[in-house]
Amino acid sequence: MRTLALDFGERRIGVAVTDPLGILAQPLETIQCSGGDAHLRRIAEIVLDYEVRRIVVGLPLHLDGRDGPEADVVRDFGEAVAQRTRVSVEYLDERWTTLEAERVLRETGTKRRKGVDSIAAAIILRTYLERTGP
Repeated sequence: MRTLALDFGERRIGVAVTDPLGILAQPLETIQCSGGDAHLRRIAEIVLDYEVRRIVVGLPLHLDGRDGPEADVVRDFGEAVAQRTRVSVEYLDERWTTLEAERVLRETGTKRRKGVDSIAAAIILRTYLERTGP
């Protein structure tokens, strides 16, 4: 059973997916948000292509764990994804994922900012798998 992770941003959405056994998380792509619902269409295509059965979306929380206005935007996005794909969406605290993704890029010598979103999604997915199992 594959799980998909999304790292939502207003300009870009990082996407990661598990292997067919649902064990390993791997970055997949970054979707550009250019208005309209093209990003939702692309997510729905990925869900069908990879036979995704679960979706996890990174939830931005304050350092003390409280929700903020950004969390409301992400929940609205998650609801839209669930409606479009007909796959249930879960949320996972993403407070440190972008920083960790940037560290990974630095350590590997990668200078492309573009890759940080899909790596952040893979970190969200890895954390989710560690907490819930495949």
